[in-house]
Amino acid sequence: MAKKRDIIVGIIIAVVFLGAFGFMGVMFIGLVGGSDGVGLGLSGLSGNIGLVEVSGGIYESNGRKVIEQLEDWADNSSIKAIVVHVNSPGGGVAISQEIYDTMNRIRDYSGKPIVVSMASVAASGGYYIACAADRVVANPGTITGSIGVIFQFNTFGDLMEKVGVETETIKSGELKDVGNMSRRMTEKEELMLRSVVMDTYEQFVHVVAEGRGKDPEEIYPLADGSIYTGLQAYNLGLVDTLGGLNEAVEIAAQLADMSVEPKVARFYERKQVGLFDLLGKLDGLLDKAQSIKSESPELKYLFAY
Repeated sequence: MAKKRDIIVGIIIAVVFLGAFGFMGVMFIGLVGGSDGVGLGLSGLSGNIGLVEVSGGIYESNGRKVIEQLEDWADNSSIKAIVVHVNSPGGGVAISQEIYDTMNRIRDYSGKPIVVSMASVAASGGYYIACAADRVVANPGTITGSIGVIFQFNTFGDLMEKVGVETETIKSGELKDVGNMSRRMTEKEELMLRSVVMDTYEQFVHVVAEGRGKDPEEIYPLADGSIYTGLQAYNLGLVDTLGGLNEAVEIAAQLADMSVEPKVARFYERKQVGLFDLLGKLDGLLDKAQSIKSESPELKYLFAY
């Protein structure tokens, strides 16, 4: 009996020891691996064309990465031109404008040409940022256009009334709780929101007009939210050339007067395996969950398909 007990105790001690050793090992990896989580690395360091990918909805988190990558390529002396590969239906108004402004600023201070290559979709905010490029290249079947603004939110007033839920609001002004999901909009609120939408719409139209070298009056008929294929957009003067990413790279090299073969350098996500990285990913998931929970209405340059 005593012998059996000693064996059990020995097993427990061994498990505890191995567990402690394993934990210390993971901690060591975490400390050595760094605490930056998923970072950005470079691929093709000998490249002379900097590639920036704009994929998915254009919102704060991924929009900031795009801006950082643009600035990194602008400051990299080995990079002679930048290609922005857009596969996006658009997104937030403000972050789309920031990317657009960054591209314009980079062209001014670095002198490096910027070419946009449109993939499957480059609509609304995706088209907005393309207007900052020296050249815009689209596939014939690319979906682009959708020049316009959308602002939407849900209302649950009728449902809340059925289940007996009421919302009490104390506000400093009549329009302070515009977008309150517990009730329908008032006429005055709708007029205010429409004014905001139309103001950002006018900004969009003038950006397109400036980028395409046209008068705003020529853009208005095209800016009713309609989408166009790349071929249609080319015929309408909304893009410069039909082709894919390879053609965009060649055009960028020509604009930069490169005498050597263009080679693409791109960013990639550098995976790390530290404990702190795992905790960082968990924290990122919690942040995303919180952002979904507290999401508020937002002006969007978005093709909502």
